[in-house]
This record gives sequence, C-alpha cells and structure tokens, in this order.
Amino acid sequence: MKLIIERYNKTKDEHQQLLNPVSELKLWQKEAAILRQQLQELQQNYRQFMGEQLSGLTIKDLLNLESRLETSLRGIRVKKEQILHNEIQELSWKGSLMHQENLELFQKVNIIQEQNVDLCKKAFGTRDANAVNGNSSTPYYFAISRELHAPIHLQLTPPEPLNFETPARVSNSR
Repeated sequence: MKLIIERYNKTKDEHQQLLNPVSELKLWQKEAAILRQQLQELQQNYRQFMGEQLSGLTIKDLLNLESRLETSLRGIRVKKEQILHNEIQELSWKGSLMHQENLELFQKVNIIQEQNVDLCKKAFGTRDANAVNGNSSTPYYFAISRELHAPIHLQLTPPEPLNFETPARVSNSR
C-alpha cells in the first residue's frame, strides 16, 4: 500500500512540475544528465568487452567481466546452433522432396520407355522387347539404369543413314 501511495505522490509531483516551465527545464536537464551517464557506462562496458581499457580493473572486476562474456557467448552459441539445426532440417526436407521428385520422374521415364517399346513394336513389327531397347533396327532408344538411386541417363540416337545405291553401282565403285 505504501508503494502505491509513493507512486501516486511521485506522479502528482511530476505532473505539477510539468506545469511550471522552470521545473520542466530542470527535469529535462536531469533526464539528459542521466542519459549521458548511461551512455558513458555503455561505452565503457563495450570497450571492456572488446578487451580495451582493462588496466584499472581488479581481479573481481575481471572475473565478473569474464563471466558476463561467457554468458554472452553461450547465448550466441545457442542461437547459432538453433539456426544451423533449422537449416539442416530445411535442407533435409528439400532433399527428401527432391528424392521424391526423382522417383516420380524415374517412373515417368519408365512409362515413356514402355510407350516407346509399344510404338516401336507397332511401327517396326518387332516382337522382342529387349531388341527395341538395345541395338536393333529402331531409330531411337532409351538407355536407362535400373538402380533406384542412380542418375537417369537418356540417350537419343539418330537413325543410321539408309544406303540407296544399287548393287551394280556398289560393285563398280569398288
């Protein structure tokens, strides 16, 4: 109860002082002096944290400074580890997504390969499905590794040029 009454009286006094221009000026000067003192203390602390101006400190002050620095470093390390952990999780998630996309693309390539085999069968009348994918008379083929995690290499080979020379010319040109 005493604290509430003290705060009320303090607020009341400050309000009355604001009405008087001279007391308002003194209040702002006092506030400026407090802020200047705080700035000097912060600058001194900063210099000490940076390892400067340590000559006037006692062992107790140095131990206190060391303790504050270690506490700050712990906080920095925790934040760094949290950021790295989040980045690792995000990269792992992206890797998983890419792996899933890779599997889907592999399945699509297999479907396209099967469609290509069917089209080659229809176009060239080939009955052997392995001949279609291998070195056969088909103009194009896919070379696909069957390993799950192996990269997929598609290779498009142009058809061999057809020889339109007649047998008579071939024997004469030799």
